[in-house]
Amino acid sequence: MLLHPECPDLRTLGPTLGDAVLRAEAAAVEAENAAVRDEWTRLTDAEEAAEEGRGVTRRTVLLGAGLGATTLLTSQFLNVRASFGATGTGTLIHVFLFGGLDGLSLVAPADDPVLTKVRPSFALPAGGSIALARGFALNRAFEPLKKYLDAGELGFVPGVSDSRLSRSHFQCQDACELGGLPSETQGRGWLDVLTEKLGTGTAFRSVGVGSTLRRSLVGTQGALALRNLGALSINGDEKFRQPTADAIKTMFTGLDHPAAESVEAAVGALATAKKISEVNYTPANGATYPAGLGDGFKTLAQLIKGGANVRTAAVSMGGFDTHSNQGTNGGHLFNQFTQIAQALRAFFDDLGDARKDVTVVLSSEFGRRVAQNGGGTDHGHGNVVTILSGKKLKSSLLGEWGGLGTLDNGDVPEFNNMFDVFGTVAQARFGLSAAEVSAVFPKRTFKPLPLFA
Repeated sequence: MLLHPECPDLRTLGPTLGDAVLRAEAAAVEAENAAVRDEWTRLTDAEEAAEEGRGVTRRTVLLGAGLGATTLLTSQFLNVRASFGATGTGTLIHVFLFGGLDGLSLVAPADDPVLTKVRPSFALPAGGSIALARGFALNRAFEPLKKYLDAGELGFVPGVSDSRLSRSHFQCQDACELGGLPSETQGRGWLDVLTEKLGTGTAFRSVGVGSTLRRSLVGTQGALALRNLGALSINGDEKFRQPTADAIKTMFTGLDHPAAESVEAAVGALATAKKISEVNYTPANGATYPAGLGDGFKTLAQLIKGGANVRTAAVSMGGFDTHSNQGTNGGHLFNQFTQIAQALRAFFDDLGDARKDVTVVLSSEFGRRVAQNGGGTDHGHGNVVTILSGKKLKSSLLGEWGGLGTLDNGDVPEFNNMFDVFGTVAQARFGLSAAEVSAVFPKRTFKPLPLFA
């Protein structure tokens, strides 16, 4: 039997044999639907036919394997649970700074006698830094964000950690992105659990910007991972992309197919990405994104302004394991801070009034020891969390601070729990109850912090 009765030569249906077979089977499925009473029987027959070499299976497409140019770029689209009528109530973006940021090089008490003594190369002088509340200083690399600092939209929480964190990059990265230890969280990221608490939304409700999905988004909610909007597409010749999308939709929908909702969301995501990316995007208000971290924020700005209803998102940046050549006041770390500040400034400038519904929180797996070790710093504990939010903050310096008179084995003590900070930000952004936030961090008794005005 011909898969496509009107086309005896399958090769004319697509640029490759795989493309042609996929479209041919889609046409056959469409023709058979009216006559077939039991969809499951038809699927079984299709599987058997494929095993005999006559076609490709729905399972092959679901796994994203074997069809090269016509498969969706990743199988994650097929795990999306979407309700396209849902509306958003804001966006929370978590930026993970890999390597263990030296928080005292970003924010520290100005002219502190302890810091002047034990880290003379890295201390932040009051005269050469940006003044914060309560006698703290901010690295001058953050000058691009002074506008938002003065507007009450930028703040810093010092002395942030959790008793379960070690000095191991891998252990701490896991715990920070999961919201606790793997055994406590069943391996689900805290942003994934948070997304579930927010209810249904568009296919873009949970997005990781990068080549792989951030651990904080791993779980049951079908987060998308994309490098940019242009990457969210079907491969192959442009003229075949829409027919391929139509073919995939036909194969997996109708007669209560179990993957129908997921495929509908996948095709919808492709259409939304295509619509947004086809517009020659020019950032608003003169915003200029730096390369690197800025590329990710530009993509998020396109999605948010394009109406994709992003609720949770994750971005990452590496290069903070500064055992040598740290360069707090000029050099490597200073340049890292500058890139962060420029990216965040461009993002909020670009969003304009839309930034009122957006909160960005930046954190790292651990801090560094208080004393410098030659030209760098070693792994430590207490660190700083940075918050940039269109919802105004209580102060530029947030949370508790007990000083550096008594250290935690040479480290900054934990004055503010990391997951209380995350939880408070999520609660304020989305209006969650304390019980809902507690469920995001299952082994932490949530204690809200006075972070927002």
